Amino acid sequence: QGQLVESGGGSVQAGGSLRLSCKASGFAFYYGCLGWFRQVPGKEREGVARIDGEITAKYRDPVAYSDSVKGRFTISRDNVKRTVYLEMNRLRVEDSAVYYCAARSDDRCPGELAPKNFTFWGQGTQVTVSS
Repeated sequence: QGQLVESGGGSVQAGGSLRLSCKASGFAFYYGCLGWFRQVPGKEREGVARIDGEITAKYRDPVAYSDSVKGRFTISRDNVKRTVYLEMNRLRVEDSAVYYCAARSDDRCPGELAPKNFTFWGQGTQVTVSS
């Protein structure tokens, strides 16, 4: 059973940066599709970024982002450390949320970055951006 543990959340002023980490275990990380989502109270969980496994990465751009974070956030993975990262720059107040990492045991990520397409979830880490 896959397990994911996030870290790196916290409070930052608008314009600042944070890096989230997510350590994975219990599934074939090298061949896994990984994603980051976020959620604020009263709203649905929103897809932020995803990254394909290493096989798919050989024949297409492995990363994709939501329009709201494109150009500011970067998703990456370290297969040796079994960790996926989300580098967040130029943070805005509206980026405040609980951030979750997610995974599925498929090398190729689905076209839709939606929670229903992911199997394993972390417990979430809070990011608060103040003005």
